[in-house]
Amino acid sequence: MSLTYADCFDPSGARYGVPSYPFRLAPDGLATRRQLRARGLRPGGQPIAAQVMRANRRAGGHLVAYLYRIDRAKPVRPMTSRKWGALALAMLARRTCPRCRLDVGYCIPRSKGICGLCLAAEEQRAA
Repeated sequence: MSLTYADCFDPSGARYGVPSYPFRLAPDGLATRRQLRARGLRPGGQPIAAQVMRANRRAGGHLVAYLYRIDRAKPVRPMTSRKWGALALAMLARRTCPRCRLDVGYCIPRSKGICGLCLAAEEQRAA
């Protein structure tokens, strides 16, 4: 399915239930989550105001990015010491190998599940 300009342009929201615009042609005053975050803002519970659509040639469909109103966005909540501590513990868990229980200094890939040293030792045993 090829997505054309006409398929994406629906400012009334009749086709998709929410106003839709082609990629890079959204009106001013709307932003994606990433754009809000770059400004130090968050959606703050507001509903989706519109969406930007773009053709996805690989999958044959379309990609959608939701837009939020900038004037209704709220400032990002500041990090507290407890949040920093929880984040540090979560990152420590991602760096700790479940087999050798060592902090390897990098996030262990979920596809492997163990650190490089344990993986190499396992491959040597298998050979």
